[in-house]
Amino acid sequence: MTEFSSSRSSQAVLFRNASLVDGSSPEPRAGVHVLVENGRIVQVSDTPIEAPRDTRVIDLEGRTLMPGLIDCHVHVIATTADLGANALLPDSLIAARATPILKGMLMRGFTTVRDVGGADRGIQQAVAEGHFVGPRLVICGKALSQTGGHNDYRGFYDERDDQYQTRRLGSMGRICDGVESVRRAVRQEIKAGAQFIKVMANGGVSSPSDPIEFLSFSVDELKTIVEEASNAQTYVSAHLYTDEAIRRAVEAGVRSLEHCNLIEADTARLAAERGAMACPTLVTYERLKIEGADYGLKPESVAKIDDVRLAGLESLITMHEAGLPMAYGTDLLGEMHPHQSEEFVIRSQVLPPHEVIRSATSTAAKLLRMEGEIGCIAPGAWADLIVVDGNPLEDMSLLTGQGKHLSLIMQGGRAIKDRLGH
Repeated sequence: MTEFSSSRSSQAVLFRNASLVDGSSPEPRAGVHVLVENGRIVQVSDTPIEAPRDTRVIDLEGRTLMPGLIDCHVHVIATTADLGANALLPDSLIAARATPILKGMLMRGFTTVRDVGGADRGIQQAVAEGHFVGPRLVICGKALSQTGGHNDYRGFYDERDDQYQTRRLGSMGRICDGVESVRRAVRQEIKAGAQFIKVMANGGVSSPSDPIEFLSFSVDELKTIVEEASNAQTYVSAHLYTDEAIRRAVEAGVRSLEHCNLIEADTARLAAERGAMACPTLVTYERLKIEGADYGLKPESVAKIDDVRLAGLESLITMHEAGLPMAYGTDLLGEMHPHQSEEFVIRSQVLPPHEVIRSATSTAAKLLRMEGEIGCIAPGAWADLIVVDGNPLEDMSLLTGQGKHLSLIMQGGRAIKDRLGH
């Protein structure tokens, strides 16, 4: 995980009498005491902790204390659902429009997010240094797309050079074809600060010329992308819908399987055996169906939504039964970002509440390779914490509503939102 220096400091805080919920158990852990110093959690105890001098003491009186939430599939530069148009906007405008998107995520309790296409090291560093208010960012740079694949937004009659979008902040991806081209693209993204590699290995909803069942990149290209990422000590995330596309990606060594709406049981079991993880994003299809056309999604894209939307809940059951770990993801675009927390409610229709919460805490941290750093309340972890007024294990909607049920949001030991007083 890339870290940037910062002069920001935080006061030591002792939380007393918390009801701890982190996704590890179907019931809260009552009467927990947590000490935070220098931005980290230093002690967690079921018995009272003596407060060091000058420590702020907060008696939670049974309120729920949770790890800061993690969204593993966002696009912070997606300022409109028309991603082709977004890619043509000036970088300065994209950066300005990204700032309320970032702040909104943090104010909903998401203290870390993984951007899977678009955000660069500059945006990441601006957040880390405090110029932008937002979650900790994990980035892949530009997602890799083949000509005519998902992220090639030129359309049928657009003859622009395929590199027009590579260096534009508003573009989610770049185009590369052939083994040597994809090898160079991976190396360039790693050089530019990518912490993992994203590849568009299947057709997509928002792009104009690739049906959902479209298989993107050859097997040799996929294996080369995985090889280069592995050489750089990182992993590959792939945009996938169909069972065939998912299986070939798993066999090529892809670790992070995005969406997976049409996955079948045998492939889900294979993915679990190979150590892969899934990142479903059901809320985006619900919102695209309702709002996509209003926000600029083209008719041919709207027509493809139900191909994946209607299979979403069934895919969760399939992956759960196969033992395939699922991280929390949303994939929202433009004006749809405020629906980020509704994924909790959607998933809880078919999955146990604590497992849904786990998807946004310890499972997400594992996918980001930040276990013990985030997604948990344990000594040594970053003090990324939220306080919920109520028990989300009984009412998942407490995590929705733009953070209105969150009385405190802490990131790295600093209170970003605080209704608990002193």
